[in-house]
Amino acid sequence: MLRGADIVAGTLGEMGVTRIFTLSGNHIMPIFDALLSTRIQLIHARHEAACVHMADAWGRLTGEPGIALVTGGQGHSNAVAALYTALASESPLLLLSGHAPLSELGRGAFQEMAQADLARPVTKASWTAQEAATLGSDIAKAFELATAGRPGPVHVSLPVDLLEQTIPDEQVTRMTKADARRRAAPLAPKVTDRLISQLRAAAKPLVICGPAMCSERGRATMRKAADVLDVPVIGMESPRGINDPGLGAIAEMLAQADLVVLIGKPLDFTLRFGEALSPSCKWIVIDSDPAIIMRAEKAFSERLLLSEIADAQAVIDTLSKRKPATSAPSAWHEHVREVLAYEPPLWQSARAKTSDRVHPVEMCRAIGNFIEKHPGATFVSDGGEIGQWAQALVKTDRRIINGIAGTIGVSLPFAIAAKLAHPDHPVVAVMGDGTFGFHMAELDTAVRYDLPVIVVVGNDARWNAEYQIQLRQYGAERAKNCDLLPSRYDLVVEALGGFGALVSNADDLPDALDRAYLSRKPACINVMIESHAAPVIRR
Repeated sequence: MLRGADIVAGTLGEMGVTRIFTLSGNHIMPIFDALLSTRIQLIHARHEAACVHMADAWGRLTGEPGIALVTGGQGHSNAVAALYTALASESPLLLLSGHAPLSELGRGAFQEMAQADLARPVTKASWTAQEAATLGSDIAKAFELATAGRPGPVHVSLPVDLLEQTIPDEQVTRMTKADARRRAAPLAPKVTDRLISQLRAAAKPLVICGPAMCSERGRATMRKAADVLDVPVIGMESPRGINDPGLGAIAEMLAQADLVVLIGKPLDFTLRFGEALSPSCKWIVIDSDPAIIMRAEKAFSERLLLSEIADAQAVIDTLSKRKPATSAPSAWHEHVREVLAYEPPLWQSARAKTSDRVHPVEMCRAIGNFIEKHPGATFVSDGGEIGQWAQALVKTDRRIINGIAGTIGVSLPFAIAAKLAHPDHPVVAVMGDGTFGFHMAELDTAVRYDLPVIVVVGNDARWNAEYQIQLRQYGAERAKNCDLLPSRYDLVVEALGGFGALVSNADDLPDALDRAYLSRKPACINVMIESHAAPVIRR
C-alpha cells in the first residue's frame, strides 16, 4: 500500500529531482514525510515567492525543471506572483501546491481557494489533481509541459486527502523520465535551406533569440551559429529591450538591419513591436508557439518572408552544425560585434564626486574584475537602475538576471539556487537597496544551508528607477516619496551569522570582495553609491 504522498515523492525521484525549494505548511506535510525515504534534499526557505524564484534559477542554470513545493491557500497565492518572472524568462519549473481536501470543497474547507485558476494566467498549464492513483502521471505530465517547446512554469495543486489516501501499488499509474520527455521539433531540411538562403541574400541580416537561449549553453551555441552563418546572432532577455545597455548600442544596429530572424523571440515591447526598425525591413519568425507566429503575421503581412513552428533550441543547434563559412567575417558582422561591445568613453573616467560615495561604474568594474579572477563564477543581477549598470559592465556567460518581466527582488533567491547548482564557484549577486528588502530573510536560508553567496548592495537610499521617472516626467520639485534610509544592510547579515562589510570608497571594494569570498560565509557588501540613472547607450 502506498500513500499519495509516497507516489509524489517517488515520481520526483524517478524524474531525477535532487532538490526541492519549499516552505512548510499543513497541506504538504505528508510530502515532507514521504521525502524522508528519498535522497531528495529540501531547501526550506522563508517565503513562498522565494521558493519559486529559486526553482526558476535552477531551471535556467541546469535546463532541468526546478521544483517549488508550497502549502495551499496563502502559501500558494504568495508563490503565484513569482511565476510571472519565470514565464517571461522561459524558465522550466514545477510549482506543486498543497490544496484543501477534495472531499471538503464547497463546504468551507480550510484555506479553500480556486488555486489552479489563480495560477493559470502565469503558467503554461495549471490544474488540480483528482485521483491518488494518477498523482505520478500528473507530475510526469507537468515535467513534459515545462520543458516542451517554449520552456516555462507549470502548476499542479495536490489535495491533502489524496496525499494521505493509501492505495495498492498495482493501481498506481507510473511514468519514467523518458516518458516525460517530448522530442524537440526541428526545422525540416527544406525550410532550413530556405532560411539560410534568405540570410545569405540579405545585406544586413540579424538573428535574435529569446530568453531561453540566454543560458550559458545557449550563448555558446548562438556564438557558434553566428560563426557558421557569418551572421550576428544575439539573445535578448532584458526588459529594456533595444535600450538594454548590456547589448551596447543595439538600437543603432537594429535600425540598419534589412532582415531580422526571430528564433524563439516573441515580437513584443522589447522590440517596440517592430516599429523601431526600418519600414522596409523583412522578417522571418521561427517559434514553437503558433500564437507568436500569428502575432508576427498580423504585424508584418507581406514583409514576413517565412514563418514556421519549431523548437528554438533545436533550430539554433541545427544551424550551428552547418558547414561553416570559409571566408573572413563580413563587414556587417564585424560592425555588429563592435556595436554590441561599445561602451561610452566617459565610463573610462567615471568617478564619484565625493570621497564617501562610489560611482556605479566603479562598483561594477570591481565586481567584473572579481568575477574575471574566478572562472566559473555566477553573476546574478536585478534591481532598477543599478541592475542595468551591472548588466552592462559585468561580462560573463554564466549569469542570471531578472529577465523580461523586469521583476525586482529575485536576485538573492537566484543566488542561493546558483550556489547549489555550482557549489565550487563563487556567486555574486548585485542588487539595489530597494531589492534587498524583498527577500533579505533568505540570507538566513543561506546561513542554515552553508551557502556562501556574495551579495553586493548598491545603496543610494532611494527607489531610484521610480525617482528617475519622477525627474523626467514631473520635475525635481515633484520627485517625492521614493526615499529610503541609508541602512546598514551589512549589519543585518552579520546578525544572521554571515559576513558584512560597508564600503563608501571605490578603492576599498576589491578588498571587501576578497574578504567576503575568503570568509566562506553568506556575505553582504553594502556599497554607498551615488544615485545615477541607468545608461542608455548611443554612439
